[in-house]
Amino acid sequence: MNKSISMLLVLAVLAALVASTILFTVSETEWAIKFKFGEIIKADYGPGLNYKIPIINTIKKYDKRILTLDATPERFLTAEKKYVIVDSFVKWRVADVSLYYTATRGDERTAAQRLTQIMKDGLRREFGRRNLADVVSAERNVIMDAVREQTQEVAKGLGIEVLDVRIKRIDLPEDVSNSVFARMRAERARVANDFRSRGREASERIRAGADRQAAVIMADAYRDAQRIRGAGDAQSADTYAQAYNADEDFYSFYRSLQAYRTAFRGRDDLFVLEPDSEFFRYLGTAGRDE
Repeated sequence: MNKSISMLLVLAVLAALVASTILFTVSETEWAIKFKFGEIIKADYGPGLNYKIPIINTIKKYDKRILTLDATPERFLTAEKKYVIVDSFVKWRVADVSLYYTATRGDERTAAQRLTQIMKDGLRREFGRRNLADVVSAERNVIMDAVREQTQEVAKGLGIEVLDVRIKRIDLPEDVSNSVFARMRAERARVANDFRSRGREASERIRAGADRQAAVIMADAYRDAQRIRGAGDAQSADTYAQAYNADEDFYSFYRSLQAYRTAFRGRDDLFVLEPDSEFFRYLGTAGRDE
């Protein structure tokens, strides 16, 4: 009984070893190629269990998923002969595994190097057609679309499908950055000076208008004041005339009192006049009457 069990176990182990050399599985994330003495005989395996002939057939598997190639930053020359440092990456996957193996020997590093060179050639071509301002802001999406199309077309010969090409960052070399910043500062200073000069012009215009308006207002006010003063003087003269005509003696006496009040404002005021002077006419009369 024990011998039978042992034989069954040995047979099971042998069967497993034979099955491992004959059978192989392909997952949903893999490409598989069957070779016969180094020659590709099948490459269209779907997911599942498959078989091979030991020694005669060999199987190679490759990743079917989307891969990311992060290229090292590279210098490119713009149309105005200025360097920019571009950091980019590409999304790709194996589309034709037979062609991929034939073109790259199935080496992912070789495929990445070939794909990097294709992408950089496209970037160099597109950057060389544009000036610095365009590549930094205005046409970045246009550049990425153009490079993706160019890279995709060339990569088909490698059995590779390029899904996307993206520019992560565009930097300027230090010398170019300093030059650009200096030019930007000069441009901003020019714009600021232009605004300041316009502001001073507007200020002078507003101030001149205000001064002119103030002069007109003052002139109108002076004219009205003189008119009112003239009317008041005329009315005053008319009042005085009516008062004088009503009682000439009293009016003369009243005017003399006003003259005395004006003349004798302080204790030290002194007048040297003859006793019969007209100025003291009413005072003298008052003395004689007493």
